[in-house]
Amino acid sequence: METTKKINVKQMALIGLMTAVICILAPFSLTIPVSPVPISLGTLAIYFVITVLGMKRGTISTVIYILLGLAGLPVFSNFSGGAGKLFGPTGGYIIGYIFMALICGFFVDHWKTSIPMSVLGMVLGTAVCYFFGTAWLAYQLSLTFPAALAAGVIPYIPGDLVKLALAMTLGWVLRKRLNKAGLL
Repeated sequence: METTKKINVKQMALIGLMTAVICILAPFSLTIPVSPVPISLGTLAIYFVITVLGMKRGTISTVIYILLGLAGLPVFSNFSGGAGKLFGPTGGYIIGYIFMALICGFFVDHWKTSIPMSVLGMVLGTAVCYFFGTAWLAYQLSLTFPAALAAGVIPYIPGDLVKLALAMTLGWVLRKRLNKAGLL
Protein backbone atom coordinates (compact mmCIF):
# COMPACT_ATOMS: atom_id res chain seq x y z
CA MET A 1 0.00 0.00 0.00
CA GLU A 2 1.40 3.36 -1.03
CA THR A 3 1.40 6.19 1.47
CA THR A 4 0.98 9.75 0.32
CA LYS A 5 2.95 12.56 1.91
CA LYS A 6 0.74 15.22 3.33
CA ILE A 7 1.70 18.85 3.33
CA ASN A 8 2.67 19.89 6.85
CA VAL A 9 2.51 23.34 8.44
CA LYS A 10 6.12 24.17 7.53
CA GLN A 11 5.47 23.32 3.90
CA MET A 12 2.24 25.36 3.93
CA ALA A 13 4.26 28.31 5.22
CA LEU A 14 6.82 27.81 2.43
CA ILE A 15 4.03 27.63 -0.15
CA GLY A 16 2.59 30.87 1.24
CA LEU A 17 5.99 32.53 1.25
CA MET A 18 6.70 31.49 -2.33
CA THR A 19 3.24 32.64 -3.40
CA ALA A 20 4.15 36.01 -1.89
CA VAL A 21 7.38 36.01 -3.92
CA ILE A 22 5.34 35.53 -7.11
CA CYS A 23 2.85 38.21 -6.04
CA ILE A 24 5.67 40.67 -5.36
CA LEU A 25 7.73 40.04 -8.52
CA ALA A 26 5.07 39.36 -11.18
CA PRO A 27 3.45 42.84 -11.23
CA PHE A 28 6.73 44.50 -12.17
CA SER A 29 6.63 44.80 -15.92
CA LEU A 30 7.70 46.91 -18.82
CA THR A 31 5.47 47.62 -21.79
CA ILE A 32 7.30 47.41 -25.09
CA PRO A 33 6.05 49.10 -28.26
CA VAL A 34 6.32 46.02 -30.50
CA SER A 35 3.95 43.85 -28.46
CA PRO A 36 0.73 43.89 -26.44
CA VAL A 37 2.51 41.56 -23.99
CA PRO A 38 4.63 43.31 -21.34
CA ILE A 39 8.01 42.08 -20.16
CA SER A 40 7.18 40.73 -16.72
CA LEU A 41 9.07 39.23 -13.82
CA GLY A 42 6.30 36.62 -13.57
CA THR A 43 8.28 33.93 -15.35
CA LEU A 44 11.32 34.65 -13.18
CA ALA A 45 9.17 34.16 -10.08
CA ILE A 46 7.63 30.92 -11.36
CA TYR A 47 11.04 29.49 -12.32
CA PHE A 48 12.38 30.36 -8.87
CA VAL A 49 9.41 28.93 -6.98
CA ILE A 50 9.46 25.69 -8.96
CA THR A 51 13.19 25.27 -8.48
CA VAL A 52 12.78 25.70 -4.73
CA LEU A 53 9.51 23.86 -4.10
CA GLY A 54 9.27 21.29 -6.88
CA MET A 55 6.18 20.25 -8.81
CA LYS A 56 3.43 19.74 -6.22
CA ARG A 57 4.12 22.63 -3.87
CA GLY A 58 5.27 24.93 -6.68
CA THR A 59 2.10 24.30 -8.68
CA ILE A 60 -0.03 24.93 -5.59
CA SER A 61 1.80 28.22 -5.08
CA THR A 62 1.25 29.17 -8.74
CA VAL A 63 -2.46 28.35 -8.61
CA ILE A 64 -2.90 30.38 -5.42
CA TYR A 65 -1.17 33.32 -7.13
CA ILE A 66 -3.58 33.09 -10.09
CA LEU A 67 -6.59 32.83 -7.79
CA LEU A 68 -5.45 35.90 -5.86
CA GLY A 69 -5.18 37.80 -9.15
CA LEU A 70 -8.57 36.51 -10.29
CA ALA A 71 -10.05 37.76 -7.00
CA GLY A 72 -8.85 41.25 -7.94
CA LEU A 73 -5.58 41.65 -6.07
CA PRO A 74 -3.10 43.63 -8.22
CA VAL A 75 -0.63 40.77 -8.69
CA PHE A 76 -0.62 40.50 -12.48
CA SER A 77 1.56 42.60 -14.79
CA ASN A 78 1.41 46.36 -14.32
CA PHE A 79 -0.16 45.81 -10.89
CA SER A 80 -3.46 44.68 -12.34
CA GLY A 81 -5.86 41.96 -11.29
CA GLY A 82 -9.34 40.60 -11.84
CA ALA A 83 -11.10 38.45 -14.38
CA GLY A 84 -10.65 41.08 -17.11
CA LYS A 85 -6.89 40.63 -17.00
CA LEU A 86 -7.07 36.85 -16.82
CA PHE A 87 -9.49 36.64 -19.75
CA GLY A 88 -7.81 39.46 -21.70
CA PRO A 89 -5.19 39.10 -24.43
CA THR A 90 -2.36 38.08 -22.08
CA GLY A 91 -4.42 35.74 -19.90
CA GLY A 92 -3.24 32.67 -21.79
CA TYR A 93 0.28 33.23 -20.53
CA ILE A 94 -0.99 33.44 -16.95
CA ILE A 95 -2.96 30.19 -17.34
CA GLY A 96 0.13 28.73 -19.01
CA TYR A 97 2.01 29.27 -15.74
CA ILE A 98 0.13 26.30 -14.28
CA PHE A 99 1.32 23.95 -17.01
CA MET A 100 4.77 25.48 -16.86
CA ALA A 101 4.89 24.77 -13.13
CA LEU A 102 3.77 21.16 -13.62
CA ILE A 103 6.28 20.40 -16.37
CA CYS A 104 9.22 22.30 -14.86
CA GLY A 105 8.49 20.85 -11.44
CA PHE A 106 8.30 17.32 -12.78
CA PHE A 107 11.80 17.62 -14.19
CA VAL A 108 13.16 19.31 -11.05
CA ASP A 109 11.68 16.57 -8.85
CA HIS A 110 12.70 13.61 -11.00
CA TRP A 111 16.23 14.73 -11.88
CA LYS A 112 17.24 16.38 -8.62
CA THR A 113 20.96 16.31 -9.34
CA SER A 114 20.86 16.88 -13.09
CA ILE A 115 20.99 20.55 -13.96
CA PRO A 116 20.79 19.83 -17.73
CA MET A 117 17.56 17.84 -17.24
CA SER A 118 16.13 20.57 -15.01
CA VAL A 119 16.99 23.17 -17.66
CA LEU A 120 15.34 20.97 -20.30
CA GLY A 121 12.21 20.81 -18.14
CA MET A 122 12.23 24.58 -17.71
CA VAL A 123 12.54 25.10 -21.46
CA LEU A 124 9.75 22.60 -22.22
CA GLY A 125 7.51 24.15 -19.57
CA THR A 126 8.17 27.60 -20.98
CA ALA A 127 7.34 26.37 -24.49
CA VAL A 128 3.98 25.07 -23.26
CA CYS A 129 3.31 28.38 -21.50
CA TYR A 130 4.22 30.20 -24.72
CA PHE A 131 1.82 27.95 -26.66
CA PHE A 132 -1.14 28.71 -24.37
CA GLY A 133 -0.34 32.41 -24.35
CA THR A 134 0.15 32.61 -28.10
CA ALA A 135 -3.04 30.70 -28.89
CA TRP A 136 -5.09 32.94 -26.57
CA LEU A 137 -3.40 36.12 -27.83
CA ALA A 138 -4.15 35.10 -31.43
CA TYR A 139 -7.79 34.42 -30.56
CA GLN A 140 -8.25 37.64 -28.56
CA LEU A 141 -6.63 39.94 -31.11
CA SER A 142 -7.72 38.08 -34.27
CA LEU A 143 -4.11 37.36 -35.25
CA THR A 144 -2.69 34.41 -37.07
CA PHE A 145 -0.70 32.06 -34.84
CA PRO A 146 2.62 33.11 -36.45
CA ALA A 147 1.74 36.80 -35.97
CA ALA A 148 0.86 36.19 -32.31
CA LEU A 149 4.09 34.20 -31.91
CA ALA A 150 6.08 37.11 -33.35
CA ALA A 151 4.35 39.57 -31.02
CA GLY A 152 4.10 37.52 -27.83
CA VAL A 153 7.04 35.10 -27.81
CA ILE A 154 9.97 35.89 -30.08
CA PRO A 155 10.98 39.18 -28.40
CA TYR A 156 10.91 37.49 -24.98
CA ILE A 157 13.05 34.39 -25.52
CA PRO A 158 16.45 35.96 -24.66
CA GLY A 159 15.11 37.59 -21.50
CA ASP A 160 13.35 34.41 -20.39
CA LEU A 161 16.59 32.46 -20.81
CA VAL A 162 18.36 34.96 -18.55
CA LYS A 163 15.49 34.77 -16.02
CA LEU A 164 15.64 30.98 -16.13
CA ALA A 165 19.37 30.90 -15.43
CA LEU A 166 19.10 33.43 -12.61
CA ALA A 167 16.11 31.75 -10.97
CA MET A 168 17.65 28.30 -11.16
CA THR A 169 20.98 29.49 -9.77
CA LEU A 170 19.36 31.20 -6.78
CA GLY A 171 16.66 28.55 -6.45
CA TRP A 172 19.10 25.63 -6.19
CA VAL A 173 21.03 27.41 -3.45
CA LEU A 174 17.86 28.05 -1.44
CA ARG A 175 16.53 24.53 -2.07
CA LYS A 176 19.76 22.99 -0.74
CA ARG A 177 19.62 25.17 2.36
CA LEU A 178 15.97 24.37 3.00
CA ASN A 179 16.70 20.65 2.56
CA LYS A 180 19.63 20.89 4.97
CA ALA A 181 17.37 22.64 7.49
CA GLY A 182 14.75 19.88 7.09
CA LEU A 183 12.12 22.23 5.71
CA LEU A 184 11.58 20.49 2.37
